[in-house]
Amino acid sequence: MTESTDAPDPDNCDPENSEPDNSDPEFELVSEPVRTPEDIAGAVEALLMLTEEPLPAATMAAALEVPVDTVHQALQQLRDFYDDTNRGFELRHLGGGWRYYTRVEHADVISAYVLSGQQSRLSQAALETLSVIAYRQPISRARVSAVRGVNVDGVVRTLLARDLIAESGADGESGAMLFVTTDHFLERMGLDSLDDLPPLAPRLPEVAEMEEELAGLADSDPAEAAPDSPHSPDSPDSPDSPDSPDSPPDLDPQQG
Repeated sequence: MTESTDAPDPDNCDPENSEPDNSDPEFELVSEPVRTPEDIAGAVEALLMLTEEPLPAATMAAALEVPVDTVHQALQQLRDFYDDTNRGFELRHLGGGWRYYTRVEHADVISAYVLSGQQSRLSQAALETLSVIAYRQPISRARVSAVRGVNVDGVVRTLLARDLIAESGADGESGAMLFVTTDHFLERMGLDSLDDLPPLAPRLPEVAEMEEELAGLADSDPAEAAPDSPHSPDSPDSPDSPDSPDSPPDLDPQQG
């Protein structure tokens, strides 16, 4: 007798119509575990150690391939941990990103060790010009000069060289170059945005008011200030004037 078997003939199997046996461990789909804020905390610290400017959370999320919310949670946990353990540095959100900073209470030690009394400071003129630009931006060089009442060309070049201000295109009406503050300015001032600037409007004259006053002086009739006649006794060109080249020289009584 020939025993029958239910085993399929391998020669008659159609590989296209055959279905995989899902019970086989080889066919089990392996899903990647969800990364928690605790899982990425070390990687976030490593990224923050490398950056030389405030690093946005979205940039870190893209590098770590995790949601931005996960990065935000990790940053908050790290900041709380540094505060609770009284570390010498802290994690701040300034200038649109995150970065490590030394704590304020250690400023004297840092200044003595790193700066050695050679800290570069802005002059009073530079600080005043920077304040005008910060509160009136975007603003042209001429308008800054109108507010301060002096020429600011040299000061503006200094602020540009220190990356505290930047050019922001030309004015649509006058074509003058406009200036704005930079992210580096926010970082140096310890601000998160320009909205954090303290109110200074009562102390700073309105540019529009000064421009109207200057325009009024420029449009005034020059004839009002000029003499009625070019030969008026008060005119320097009058022969009777002592400053006129046609007037006779003063005689020395001792030479008469």
